[in-house]
Amino acid sequence: MEQRRTIVTEVEPTAGSQRQACRWLGFHRSAVRYTTRRPDDTALRQRLRELATAHPRWGSPLLIWCLRQEGVRDNHKRIRRLYRAEGLAVRRRRRKRRVQPRTPRPAPLTPNERWSMDFVRDTLAEGRVFRALTLVDDCTRECPAIEVGTSLGGTAVVAVLERLALIRGRPSALVLDNGPEFQSRALHRWAYTHGVQLDFIDPGKPVQNCFIESFNGRFRDECLNQHWFLSLADARRIIEQWRTTYNTARPHRGLDGRTPSAFAALFTEAAPMQLSA
Repeated sequence: MEQRRTIVTEVEPTAGSQRQACRWLGFHRSAVRYTTRRPDDTALRQRLRELATAHPRWGSPLLIWCLRQEGVRDNHKRIRRLYRAEGLAVRRRRRKRRVQPRTPRPAPLTPNERWSMDFVRDTLAEGRVFRALTLVDDCTRECPAIEVGTSLGGTAVVAVLERLALIRGRPSALVLDNGPEFQSRALHRWAYTHGVQLDFIDPGKPVQNCFIESFNGRFRDECLNQHWFLSLADARRIIEQWRTTYNTARPHRGLDGRTPSAFAALFTEAAPMQLSA
């Protein structure tokens, strides 16, 4: 439409009037004279760009969801139009590559500052495959939970995190690999709602998730490889027993020979001292 108006403006001096110029070009005057009544979208465009910069691999559905959480009630079709006009569409890529440069992660200094998550695969005695979602507090080396199931998607991961939030609170950050369960919309929404940072490692670099990789090695060597699980219920019972033993009775070399629970207790004991000081 803007191009048509430009052409009419250029032809108008020769034609003598806008009416004659539209007649020569075959344009309707009503279309040329139309003035848009759309509200100013400068602020909305700016916010879209900010969200797209903060989440480089999020498409329009997730960005629209973020705007809804902030109280924006514009029609989703209008937001998608602005999204495309700003050139924010996420390009599909065949190979996984990091979007932003990685920096070394500082060591956590307090409990719940950073957790790590991963999946471990094993089989029952009958040959049925099951998976275990493992979590580790990077500071205390405690294992808050091991969720066992045959199908653990993004919704199941969120349910585990919500259950742990009632017991010990939420972490400030989560270190994850790039598996589909951790890339799910459910987990991204949960993290955005509660202000939890999702720190994804580079594809093919498990060493960047060293705490959970070390834990998974012990878990497989000391539990999974030592038992035949007769059923899923049997696997849950044995694995939970091992988790409790790991937290309360297994000394950790990285904690000066303390158990994870004993090391975590040091922070609880230090809190009253800091308050009295």
